[in-house]
Amino acid sequence: MALPTTIIWLSALLCFVHVWSMPMTCHIQETLMESAKDLLRDMGGHFPLECLQGKVNITFPAPAYATSSTPTVSGSADFIAIYETLKNIELLFGAEDLPTKWDQQKLDNFQNIIYTQIDHSNCVSGYAYSDYPVRAAALKTYFGNIEAALKEKFSYCAWEVVRKQVLETLIFILTKNSDCLLRQNRT
Repeated sequence: MALPTTIIWLSALLCFVHVWSMPMTCHIQETLMESAKDLLRDMGGHFPLECLQGKVNITFPAPAYATSSTPTVSGSADFIAIYETLKNIELLFGAEDLPTKWDQQKLDNFQNIIYTQIDHSNCVSGYAYSDYPVRAAALKTYFGNIEAALKEKFSYCAWEVVRKQVLETLIFILTKNSDCLLRQNRT
């Protein structure tokens, strides 16, 4: 009686260990990126007219998202650039002093989607590609400029500039780098 029980437990343990050690797949879901873009757009509505006067022009880092000529897979430089972008967005929107004028439910949902996307794609950390230093430098400069604009004029309007820039970034990723995103069957 003890031998069959031991075999059953040992089989269950081996099955668990096999499943636990299976490799994780890296992916960024296109539908979640679309949802994040929509939430970011809708959480504050149109760019406020009172903020037009202090509008800051931050140059978009298109070279960071330059698609390679080879088909992309998770772990490619394109995918890593998107992953790094999501991490920077999480840092920006993880601040404690976010505008209270924004729809807080939409903001929470946006933050959750960004966190989920990072969590599902964090297996790319540690990859190195020859063209990635150029991309990383462009992203660092871009998000550094966004942070500088926010610190310089820490206000509702500064946050609106940040929201606008991040929205443009998400739109660019969805239109120009969609081959890096996991598409779900839409029913």
